Amino acid sequence: MKKITVFCGSSTGFDKKILEQVILLGKTFLNNKIDLVYGGTNVGLMGILANTILKGNGKVIGVIPDFIKEFKLSHENLTELIIVKTMHERKAKMSELADGFIALPGGFGTMEELFEVLTMSQLDLHHKPVALFNINGFYNELLAMMKTMVDNGYLQQVNLDLLIVSDNIEDLFEKINNFKVVKSKKWEIN
Repeated sequence: MKKITVFCGSSTGFDKKILEQVILLGKTFLNNKIDLVYGGTNVGLMGILANTILKGNGKVIGVIPDFIKEFKLSHENLTELIIVKTMHERKAKMSELADGFIALPGGFGTMEELFEVLTMSQLDLHHKPVALFNINGFYNELLAMMKTMVDNGYLQQVNLDLLIVSDNIEDLFEKINNFKVVKSKKWEIN
């Protein structure tokens, strides 16, 4: 892995353990010489992760739509800041640059980004690892809902298995590094 796109909140949230783990994740990127690709802002978990990596002289590439840049939320000290027109272009560029993806805690935007890359994997449009860093059980209910989708026949287990899940950074990276492409069965009828 040379570049990993991280999806995460533009807010810091209330859980200090999440903040601690985001900083440790940044240090893990540095220790493994992994470049960060992310949404390009200077706020929330996004800003904390970017700043951690920048302080360690790591490479950080931000991708931001021009309308968000106008709100003065763009991080101006990045290795590279790519300005695009729309959110769709942002996601496409972040996906193009990535060797893999990690979702941290976040809101609607994080969910939308995670589910888009998962869907692309399910449809065999990419074969990159997609990971969910389930810090302090943040995603437990979402994971339960995904299991409900399987149990009710709306999602096949083989497709759910495309998602790497861990609450531990070392384990998360071990799973990412050992990721093997599994042929999706999206169009197979049960």
